[in-house]
Amino acid sequence: MTLTALLAILGGLVLAGVIAHGAWSARKAGPRRADPAIEPQMGEGRQEPSLGDAREAVASELDNTLPAAARLLPRKPSARIDALIDVIATLSLEAPVSGEMAAAQMPPSRRAGTKPFHIEGLNTESGEWELPLPGQRYGEFQAGVQLANRSGALNEIEYSEFVQKVQAFADGINASVDFPDMLEVVARARELDQFASAHDAQLAVLLRARDAAWTLGFVQQLALRHGFVPGAIPGRLVLSADEEGAPPILTLSFESQAALAEDPQASSLRELTLALDVPQTPESQEPFAAWQEAARGLARDIEADICDDRSQILNLHAFAAIDQELGTLYRALASRDLAAGSAVARRLFS
Repeated sequence: MTLTALLAILGGLVLAGVIAHGAWSARKAGPRRADPAIEPQMGEGRQEPSLGDAREAVASELDNTLPAAARLLPRKPSARIDALIDVIATLSLEAPVSGEMAAAQMPPSRRAGTKPFHIEGLNTESGEWELPLPGQRYGEFQAGVQLANRSGALNEIEYSEFVQKVQAFADGINASVDFPDMLEVVARARELDQFASAHDAQLAVLLRARDAAWTLGFVQQLALRHGFVPGAIPGRLVLSADEEGAPPILTLSFESQAALAEDPQASSLRELTLALDVPQTPESQEPFAAWQEAARGLARDIEADICDDRSQILNLHAFAAIDQELGTLYRALASRDLAAGSAVARRLFS
């Protein structure tokens, strides 16, 4: 081999090496690439998320967020359920439910025996406890049944009826429910009933005709001058409270048959009952003074004696003694957070 040929071969080898080194350097400096041998294995079995999957994820996340938001909202106290006089069961949800769904599952009766009960939802937007309303969503529910009223204490049978009705509602909205222990509930109901019985007061006097009887028209005419108006129940006139929707301060009742007479002037009455339901009216409105004043004013105008339930005529000293006892009663109710005229007192003494 000639020197010229040998040099040509060596030059070719050097040039090839330079080209290979340049290609290697360019590859190293460029972006890293996937290894073709590994790529098929890594991608095996994988699918791109669909639009439907994304929607389900968003909906699930929204439902999870709404209960959390409902728990964080400042909760406003319920206007219907109060731990002072109600036993409360809590209902927990995995996701909020609509007002329409909740309303459809409500029990047909809102009573357990002689005790009223309510089921309320916590509005996810307002944070208010309310009866389920269309177009609203609720993150949790609570149910409360009254422990006692003037019919007596909540008993085992009534509590069992409450549990059955609330459990059926909970099943209908896919909620879990936590009920307080029955023995503890019944014991608490009896204690509250004992307190209520010892501090209940319904004052009444009889206005008895001295001489001639009265017609219904005559009684209505004179009662109107003292602020009394016909009540919703036949045979009763009422002195309304200033507060809208509040119970009447006083009631003036008589025989219902006379109230149903076609001709008010043809009826004959000899006795009226003037009553004050003490727990129903705040002490600040001085209902006792109104009761005493109405008794004296009516007795004067219709010529009647003021008597107790034993037909004994009452004098000024009798009214003064009652007034002193009422002061003690008002303080006792207030010490139990059951002040006369409050919403809980009106419910308890009903």
